[in-house]
Amino acid sequence: MSVLEHLEQQTIMPLEVGGVDLSITNGVITIWLSVLLVFTVFLTVSRRLQLVPGKAQSLAEVVILFLRDEVAGQLHHGRERWLPFIIAVFSFILVNNLLGLVPGLASATGNINVTAALAVTVFVVVQAAGVARHGVLGYIGSLVPPGLPLPIAVFMLPIEIVSQFAKPFSLAVRLFANIFAGHAVMLMLLSLIFFFKSYLILPLPVLGNTAVLVFEVFVAFIQAYIFTYLTTLYIATAVEGH
Repeated sequence: MSVLEHLEQQTIMPLEVGGVDLSITNGVITIWLSVLLVFTVFLTVSRRLQLVPGKAQSLAEVVILFLRDEVAGQLHHGRERWLPFIIAVFSFILVNNLLGLVPGLASATGNINVTAALAVTVFVVVQAAGVARHGVLGYIGSLVPPGLPLPIAVFMLPIEIVSQFAKPFSLAVRLFANIFAGHAVMLMLLSLIFFFKSYLILPLPVLGNTAVLVFEVFVAFIQAYIFTYLTTLYIATAVEGH
């Protein structure tokens, strides 16, 4: 059996509807827990706002202010309107990344299907934002810099359209690859014990896994930030038109 087979999500409750596999896996459980945790934290904090914030409110304020100033600052039109979406994307991905490090829970963001679904959602939101701001023809026209000669504009427009589809692909692959790779390295280190069939080598995978785990926590934050930053950049480009 391949070592990487341990990264496959395990079916907890088989379920098929209309020929579509909707089985509940440990990855689905991780997603549900992520949604529940993010929703509960922000709902609790918003209903119990205090002049002198407690730990939960302080944490929420740090996240919101950071995303507002460092990420949503790219938006000049409707920044406050987009802020809840930006916070939701960042929080959901971050909590999923961290829960994937908990033994027994699958890493949802280490599954290409999950990251692809997130990327498709971003793609739809970006296109809808651009059309809502400029109209269909205006949005298509905004893909090409103004003032270009017609032959060059005709040449560039298909390239820009292709790039619109390439952006969500890069989002999905980048997040999946980074999360999956970290878990794969940890499993490979553990497999050294069974490969050499000796407990003498035990300190190497233990120390190595500890170091990788610490690095994985950093990766969880940085990948959530990168995904959210690029998402906001794509929205800003569609809305601003430049």
